[in-house]
This record gives sequence, structure tokens and C-alpha cells, in this order.
Amino acid sequence: KGVQGAVASLGREGGFLNNAAVRIPMPEGLAKVEKALRMLGQDKYADQFVTTLNQAAEKAVPEAAGILADTLRDMSLEDARAILKGPDDAATAYFRAKSEARLRERFKPLVSQATDRAGVTSAYKTMVKKAGPLVNMLGAGNEDLDGYVTRKSLDGLFLMVAEEEKAIRANPVARTTDLLKKVFGGQAK
Repeated sequence: KGVQGAVASLGREGGFLNNAAVRIPMPEGLAKVEKALRMLGQDKYADQFVTTLNQAAEKAVPEAAGILADTLRDMSLEDARAILKGPDDAATAYFRAKSEARLRERFKPLVSQATDRAGVTSAYKTMVKKAGPLVNMLGAGNEDLDGYVTRKSLDGLFLMVAEEEKAIRANPVARTTDLLKKVFGGQAK
């Protein structure tokens, strides 16, 4: 349920961009370029670039559902018990440990395709061009944008899964399935 909620929330238009908790900012290596552009009144180029980064993440996230469902199917009874008795993010930590490498492998090509389609490379070149010689002076210009978006996408996904998990554990109303009610109904913390 937590995975479904997180994927549904993030894998739609504005899912990353309009959520301050997971919004993908300008890469750290380009922060000075962004600041310079904004000082020069070229905010639209920086904003366009950040928007395209977030749109790429929104395109990749729906792929997580299948991989995380496979991870759930592979879960042992001992794993389930440990999660049930664990902290508020035990299931999220389990999913991250067991699936992050597969997710990264699946996300990166999707992010690359999405960044190409969304014009990230074009937006990046436009932004760097508008910053002009400042780019070299500020030590920017050689970013692995697809790797950055992939990392941030996964961070955002697992943050949202953790929030969903915490709500399920803390609030009986969030336990909307019979299985959740049964599992957590008999569980005393």
C-alpha cells in the first residue's frame, strides 16, 4: 500500500516538482551557475532546467511498482516478522536494501530517455550558454545529470514510501485493506 501510494503520488505530472519534500533541485555543482543566472535576470532558464529534471523523475518512478512487488514476493516470513516489529520505516529500509540496485539499473535508462525527451540536455546547454564564461569560472559544466536525477528519484521514492509506512503504522484509519487491519490489529508496540 505504501509503495502504491508513493508511486501514484510521484509518478504523475508535478509529482516531484510540486512536492517540496522530494523536489529535485539544481545539482550542487551547478548551484553557482543558477545563482549567477538569477542575478542576471535569467530565472526562466534555471527554472526550466529544474522543471525538466523533475519531469524526468516523474517518468521513471512508475517502473518501481513492479520491482518492489517482486521484492515483496521474495520476502521471507522472518523478514516480515522483523519488519512488523521494527521501527516506523522498517519495510522501507527492507525495500531499499533489497531493491535499490535493481531500481537504479532500471531507472537510469528511463531517466536518460526522459531527460532526452523532456529536453534536459537542451535546457542544460541553454542554461550553461546563458551563464557564459561564468560556467568555467564557477567550476561547473561536467555534470552526470542522469545519475543525479536517478539518485534523487530513488531518494524521493523511498522518502514517500517511508511516510506512507509511518502513517499505516500510526493510524488505524490508514490501514485500508483487510490484511493491514489483521496484521496491525494484533500488533502491540
